[in-house]
Amino acid sequence: MKSFTPREIVSELDKYIIGQRQAKRAVAIALRNRWRRQQVRPELRDEISPKNIIMIGPTGVGKTEISRRLAKLAEAPFIKVEASKFTEVGYVGRDVESIIRDLAELSIKMVKDEERVGVRLKARDSAEERLLDCLLPPVTSPPFQAVDQDRLAKERELQKSTRDKLRALLREGKLDDRTVEIETSEQQKMPSIEILSSQGVEEMDMNLKDMFSNLFPKKTRKRKVKVPEAFEFLTQEETQRLIDMEKVVKEAVERVEQSGIVFIDEIDKIAGRQTGQTPDISREGVQRDLLPIVEGSTVNTKYGMVKTDHILFIASGAFHVSKPSDLIPEFQGRFPIRVELDPLGEDDFIRILTEPENALLKQYKALLETEGVEVTYTDDGVREIASMATIVNERMENIGARRLHTVMERVFDEISFDAPDMRDKKLVIDGEYVRKRLSEVIKDEDLSRYIL
Repeated sequence: MKSFTPREIVSELDKYIIGQRQAKRAVAIALRNRWRRQQVRPELRDEISPKNIIMIGPTGVGKTEISRRLAKLAEAPFIKVEASKFTEVGYVGRDVESIIRDLAELSIKMVKDEERVGVRLKARDSAEERLLDCLLPPVTSPPFQAVDQDRLAKERELQKSTRDKLRALLREGKLDDRTVEIETSEQQKMPSIEILSSQGVEEMDMNLKDMFSNLFPKKTRKRKVKVPEAFEFLTQEETQRLIDMEKVVKEAVERVEQSGIVFIDEIDKIAGRQTGQTPDISREGVQRDLLPIVEGSTVNTKYGMVKTDHILFIASGAFHVSKPSDLIPEFQGRFPIRVELDPLGEDDFIRILTEPENALLKQYKALLETEGVEVTYTDDGVREIASMATIVNERMENIGARRLHTVMERVFDEISFDAPDMRDKKLVIDGEYVRKRLSEVIKDEDLSRYIL
């Protein structure tokens, strides 16, 4: 896990997310505390639990974007899930323990990729030797026959020099057009089976596949392929053989337990109080199931038991209909840090359109450059786009910065369609052009409900 300072984390988030200083600070402190905990003496380290966060704010203000950027920064096992996907244990649907199982899978992939880089050179050397064996089989003495040792030694010496010449040609790429025959192993395809159990559908399905894969032997078949393809395939096979899976699993589980981060989006969708006599299987039941995982428990995965005591949980929700106080008290207590994100206004929209590295204006400009069209934006054009998005948000549902996507598509609709056939390849997007494209839609409120 990288040791970014809180200031560096906020600075990185600023490149992609406008405003929301408090949310960025809270996330930066939580991420830095992961690193600080690793530096504490072992006897106290286990006693320090992460301070989970709830981010509260209207839709389209950057809650999910913060999680996406955080995942890249953390370089730790990170998973983002939608709270509304899960149901209470005992009902059809995904149970909450699958979050930790998925996090373990992601961690395994992360560690395997790192190990793959480490053994890459050794794997390429082994693959090169195997490929040379295919191109020039080694000299062997026939069994149970008297052999002239001097003659055999000369043949081997001659073959060694030929092999060295072939190796040089192979590295220079002069054998790329040659075809070789290699032996590949393939696993028999098993029918997909789903069984409902207390373990959950996903875990049982995996266990069955593992069991059947051990029962049926691997088939091998010979394929004729070009030298570069054969070299790539043999490199992958050698890489897989050199990776120590026991070490990978141990390291991956350790990472999940010590530095894993779970981002639970749409937490407000499970915040309703129970009404009537029937249980609400996707609300309070899910909260009760999430409780032990958030406060610390042990989850059974295919890689062994995973403790969740030190996994950081960040939850987010718009809370339009419900309130954070509608969550059950025990669940509220597991998220001690609450951060409110500010709604976005016209000035924020102008900054969102121009400042981030992935700003919308830059994206549209780059897309049209592929057609040879050069787009320039004037300040009044940018302000007009932001103003129109703000007006529509005020009149209808406020969906934050997501409204900019709808407005931009409407502005560029004609240009995107005509771009390949345009004679004048220089375009200026100014206030007048934006008003011309959007004024009719903005005036007709009924029409704007469907188009914007």
